[in-house]
Amino acid sequence: MQKNLEESYHPTADPEVQTRTLPGTSIEVVRSVNRGTPLEHVLFDFDGTLSLIRQGWPEVMVPLMIEVLQQTGTKEPVKVLEGVVHDFVMELTGKQTIYQMIRLAEEVRRRGGTPEEPVMYKQRYHDRLMDRIAGRREALRSGAVSPDAMLVPYTLEILAALRDRGLTLYLASGTDEPYVLEEAALLGLEPYFGSRIYGACDDYRSFSKAMVIERILKENSVPGSALLGFGDGYVEIQNVKQAGGVAVAVASDEAARSGKPDLWKRDRLIGVGADVVIADYREWEALLEYLV
Repeated sequence: MQKNLEESYHPTADPEVQTRTLPGTSIEVVRSVNRGTPLEHVLFDFDGTLSLIRQGWPEVMVPLMIEVLQQTGTKEPVKVLEGVVHDFVMELTGKQTIYQMIRLAEEVRRRGGTPEEPVMYKQRYHDRLMDRIAGRREALRSGAVSPDAMLVPYTLEILAALRDRGLTLYLASGTDEPYVLEEAALLGLEPYFGSRIYGACDDYRSFSKAMVIERILKENSVPGSALLGFGDGYVEIQNVKQAGGVAVAVASDEAARSGKPDLWKRDRLIGVGADVVIADYREWEALLEYLV
């Protein structure tokens, strides 16, 4: 059904808006949070918001897509194809992976080629990505690397603090659910989320983060204002705000874990209505004091 499809990125707010920081912190407040309704339920995105296992995924997706487009016989130089692919991959970042593959199929057709089914492109991408991150997954599995090294800094601290305050935590990802479940387990996140972990499936129309939010609110008979959301992609920020919740943009520096915000993410997430911007969770105590 159309209502289940994820919306494209449409800025609804000015990223140049005047913001303020909470005293003594780098936590950026875009608009003041109304604490009239107690927050009871918390939705987290996964990749880039909690997990760093897949850090660097564009370096896998973009070259694969360039190869596919070259196979159409196009005479476009590699640099031109790289620009085309990079632009639409980043434009669609935050949606389920299948949407990027649907766009790839459209680009193949536009160049006179006959595309494969988008789900086949997605599988080829996942196969290559799994090869790239196999060492990270095995290091976690064997205990050679601590989960902390593969998490956005201070993830476990904020999850524990939210749980201890009595809030119910949910995880929803645009990555396919089997991978999300496995990687959440490798990172030791299961105790915080339990069975409330949701991911994409091949029938992309049957899953969306908006649907997860609708289910949370309906099953718990709470208003949208009782929902708190964390994400580094525009979809979850947009969905939380549309439901009437409080949205925290996690503008994570995935590669360096520097504690400084990724400015591209920051501007993009403010553009869809984020209330607060953080780079990671190192100032979680001040953040929760403000929010909860």
